[in-house]
Amino acid sequence: MGDPLSPVFYILAGVTLGGGLAGVLLQRTVHCALATTVAFAGLAMLFLSLDAQFAGFVQFLIYIGAVAILVIFAILLTLSGGAPRGRVFSHYWAAGVSIAAVVFAVLASALLRSRAVLPHETAVPAVTVRDIGNAIVGRYVLPLEILALLLTAATIGGVIIAVLETGREK
Repeated sequence: MGDPLSPVFYILAGVTLGGGLAGVLLQRTVHCALATTVAFAGLAMLFLSLDAQFAGFVQFLIYIGAVAILVIFAILLTLSGGAPRGRVFSHYWAAGVSIAAVVFAVLASALLRSRAVLPHETAVPAVTVRDIGNAIVGRYVLPLEILALLLTAATIGGVIIAVLETGREK
């Protein structure tokens, strides 16, 4: 599955681009967050299909498991009862599509220019995902625990703020 021109690569790229475009074009914030989660999942699968296991697993754990879920919970906790009715797409969809097209063009041009610079064969890295995991739970366990406490405190603070704001509205 390491061939970047395989049909699986194109399917995953389509899922990633579709999720990203839906995240830009949809009007409701919850739908945008869920579409962005789909884009994160597609990107993680792209990493895994290109034999970048660590980047793929980190994408799943950090972006989908933490960031996307935290964003969705924050939106749902602070969402007021009056959801807008009417159009599915935002009024600014043209600006979103144009910005996405410009970013895509810049990234594509950088990728095409870098193809000639890269060597044809790359050395296999000596560090495996298991080595990185052993380092995280061994040598770097204290920063990991501090980060877990910081994220827990931020989540509890967000819940407290949301509860206090909903108490003021009633």
